[in-house]
Amino acid sequence: MKNRQHVDLTIYFKAFGLLARHPSIFVLPLLAAVVDLLMTQLSYLFTDPLGGSGAGIFQMLVQLVYLWAFGVTIIQANAVWRGRRGAFDEAWEEGRAKFGGILFAAIGFQFVVWAASYIGSFFGAFGLVLGAAAAFFLIYTIPAASIGGIPGTLALSQSARAVRSAPIASLILALVFFAIWYIAVPVGLPYLLIHVSPAIWSFVTAGARAIALAYLAFPFSRQYDDVVFRGYW
Repeated sequence: MKNRQHVDLTIYFKAFGLLARHPSIFVLPLLAAVVDLLMTQLSYLFTDPLGGSGAGIFQMLVQLVYLWAFGVTIIQANAVWRGRRGAFDEAWEEGRAKFGGILFAAIGFQFVVWAASYIGSFFGAFGLVLGAAAAFFLIYTIPAASIGGIPGTLALSQSARAVRSAPIASLILALVFFAIWYIAVPVGLPYLLIHVSPAIWSFVTAGARAIALAYLAFPFSRQYDDVVFRGYW
């Protein structure tokens, strides 16, 4: 395995143009965002009478939906990067064929990150550090299952090898993901919507998550492609 510190920052800027020219890539992220809204309402309906008990199950299911939608979106983004048509129907068919692999990879990803966070929580704030470290080394899990075709939990070990082969590029990808998914959407967006009704806030936030997921599919697919198929190995 080669460890080449090639970092292509242009992929993060090119992604905007590719996203604008291929609007069909928004389909599954929007569907996942709609499922998020519905599951949130169901969670309130079933868990509020129980004092919030069981809400974590709904959150886990929502995350699985997002991860699977992300996997299919990555397939479509990868086709665009490779100069193909990048049609939604082709990505959808490939995603259906790899449904089990992507789903089990998503479950494995969630379990390992949760387990790392849980074990680390016995040592205070170390839980956050251990969970973040696990998520970092598993950052390529969904691309490995979707465009790499590596089934289930094998995608986790593939991700760890890919991160070790290109740590700097992988760290940048992780920071971009964190900045968009965990800061810009849930933290930055509320400041712009402070005076709107909760219903509008929910719909706008769901739309923002869909846009973020569609955008992130491009750097994730290209970075995995570069690490695994273009000379790092």
